[in-house]
Amino acid sequence: MFMENKILVTGVNGQLGHDVVLELQKRNIEAVGVDVTDFDITDRNATEEFIKKEAVTGIIHCAAYTAVDKAEEEAELCRKINVDGTKNLLDAAKKISAKFIFISTDYVFGADGENFLEPDDTKNPLNEYGRTKCEAEKIVAEYEKSFIVRTSWVFGINGNNFVKTMLRLSETKEELNVVCDQTGSPTYTVDLAVLLSDMIASEKYGVYHATNENICSWAEFAEKIMQLAGAKTVINHIPTSEYKTAARRPLNSRLSKVCLDKNGFSRLPTWENALGRYIVELKK
Repeated sequence: MFMENKILVTGVNGQLGHDVVLELQKRNIEAVGVDVTDFDITDRNATEEFIKKEAVTGIIHCAAYTAVDKAEEEAELCRKINVDGTKNLLDAAKKISAKFIFISTDYVFGADGENFLEPDDTKNPLNEYGRTKCEAEKIVAEYEKSFIVRTSWVFGINGNNFVKTMLRLSETKEELNVVCDQTGSPTYTVDLAVLLSDMIASEKYGVYHATNENICSWAEFAEKIMQLAGAKTVINHIPTSEYKTAARRPLNSRLSKVCLDKNGFSRLPTWENALGRYIVELKK
């Protein structure tokens, strides 16, 4: 029996969920975008009932507790959403044999050095957020119809992010201190949504890394934001040791995308290209 594709997207009010729904709709795929007002993923029965009723063929799980510093003091809530909530969704997906995409993070690694991290490299999360994502990954990996997609430094129209923060601060600040020894790749949700929509249409299950191409430090990212936005704010490069945060961050977030190549998925455009398009979109 042929089933029409119907994809549930959690976290529709967030940056990524918003763009995933738009991308699926562009492809004439029925997208059911949900957030906490529709049902609470930490409520097992409510989750199961909703998914059973909607009879979806796939789930793209974008909802998460992502306040990295706050998670250090709200560890229980972070775990409840990121681990228990994911398990509830996954168990509901299993019952109807739906495909499942779990969005994870570079923070599962906690790495330093300069090598590009492969999907099966050693995990060593440095903060509570990373630990919960790592735990959730283990649960998801046991399901044969699952994708785990690790991304980093996300920015999109719908929600707060580093780009918006830098632009807001540039209106009143002549200079800003930004860390220069954490290296990774910014990721535009519009571009990531294209890849996730390609994945859910396939059966190439497994663990993937997905970010925009090229790498930079946060300070270099900030400089490019100022340049493209025509802002005059000067970015001072400082080491992580001079910028105290509640949660520790990894110095190396370089994610290898070889797994995408092997499975015939297109890599995302460069982050510089993505940022240019995003700033144009913001000005609209």
